[in-house]
Amino acid sequence: QVQLVESGGGSVQPGGSLTLSCAASGSIVSIDTMGWYRQAPGKQRELVAHITTGATSTIADAVKGRFTISRDNAKNTVYLQMNSLKPEDTAVYSCYAELRSRRSWPALTNYWGQGTQVTVSS
Repeated sequence: QVQLVESGGGSVQPGGSLTLSCAASGSIVSIDTMGWYRQAPGKQRELVAHITTGATSTIADAVKGRFTISRDNAKNTVYLQMNSLKPEDTAVYSCYAELRSRRSWPALTNYWGQGTQVTVSS
């Protein structure tokens, strides 16, 4: 069994900051890419950022320069530092991990967190 548990969402005023965390646990053999998607009401889910085991990251243009993704491989945890938040960043943020579990090895399988709400409003 593999679980991804997110934390750090909440409400903040425009210009504020939040840091999201997502920890993977369970019968994990190895993790490749970890990342974050978001979905705002009435909109399609979009990739925010992802990062490989070797720390190569991709950041969406909409958040580039404001959001930073990082990971701690020893803790199987990915972080999303969000600065200069805007109302349009309001969404449910979900983390994912592309990993090999003891059950699925050697196949890679995507696992998802439960999602955490981020609301940016004055």
